[in-house]
Amino acid sequence: MNVLYFAWVRERIGLPREAVETEAATVSELVEELKTREDRYAAAFADVTALRVALDQELSDFEAPLAGVREIAFFPPMTGG
Repeated sequence: MNVLYFAWVRERIGLPREAVETEAATVSELVEELKTREDRYAAAFADVTALRVALDQELSDFEAPLAGVREIAFFPPMTGG
């Protein structure tokens, strides 16, 4: 699946996107898997309460299943103005 990173998440990881092969069943499991890769991933996902997630461009939550998902995006909450 394609994983996209936005704003400070992208800055911490150092990539705007990457293709990831995973056995994770949920977003939370994927995050835990990514955190074990390198310190930069651990730093980006240290506080998931400061993050939002979208699955195939639909807002979702961290307990959502990944079955059939082609794209997952991580980004900080946005404010309007």
